[in-house]
Amino acid sequence: MNLKECYAALEGDYEDVIARLRSERLVQKFVLKFLNDPSYDLLNRSLENADYGEAFRAAHTIKGVCQNLSFTKLYHSSQLLTEALRAGWSQEAAQLVPQLTADYQQTISAIRTFQEEMG
Repeated sequence: MNLKECYAALEGDYEDVIARLRSERLVQKFVLKFLNDPSYDLLNRSLENADYGEAFRAAHTIKGVCQNLSFTKLYHSSQLLTEALRAGWSQEAAQLVPQLTADYQQTISAIRTFQEEMG
C-alpha cells in the first residue's frame, strides 16, 4: 500500500493534502504521527468521566488534525461531534460518538496497514 492508497482506504483527500503540504514525505511523516496522537483516548476518557468540556477540546483537536491532513471522513464525524459537544452533553452527541469511533478505527487501520507494508 502506498500513501495514495492509504488515503483511499481512510477516505481522505490525497490530492488536497499534497497541495497543502507539497511533499509526500512530509505528509507521510504526519500521517504516521497520527498513530501516537492522544486526542482520541482523551476523548474517550473524558466521555467516561462526564467531563464534556474536555471531551469538546479533544474532539476539536481531532477535527483540526484531520482537517490539516485531509482525513475527510474522520474530519466530518469529528466536526459534527465537536459542534454537538460545544454546548455540553446531549442526545445528539451520544448518537454521534459511534460514528466517530468507526471512522477513527477505519483511519487507524489504514495507517497501520500502510506502516506495516512500507517496512
